[in-house]
Amino acid sequence: VQLQASGGGLVQAGGSLRLSCAASINIFGITFMGWYRQAPGKQGDLVAGITNGGNTNYADSVKGRFTISRDNAKNTLYLQMNSLNPEDTAVYYCNANFMVRNYWGQGTLVTVSS
Repeated sequence: VQLQASGGGLVQAGGSLRLSCAASINIFGITFMGWYRQAPGKQGDLVAGITNGGNTNYADSVKGRFTISRDNAKNTLYLQMNSLNPEDTAVYYCNANFMVRNYWGQGTLVTVSS
């Protein structure tokens, strides 16, 4: 499984970005997909996750601002990020848990300026 993340960039505080993660396989059967992020000098954390049944979970710090979704027809995972703040600055990685293995995208940098 290959994952290709895109959509990162530089945005001002209060702005929005949408991240995309295109998978090389049909994602219908992927039990769990998620977005993680790692800020400089910090450990990586789960930002948001979604099951193949559509159940979602979010880190407390992004609840109400970020929305995770998946389009099985396009084999793509999304993360809509609104009301961004400088604390959201990080490299964002998409993840897929498939057949008891974890797969990772290459990461996309999100930088939020104050």
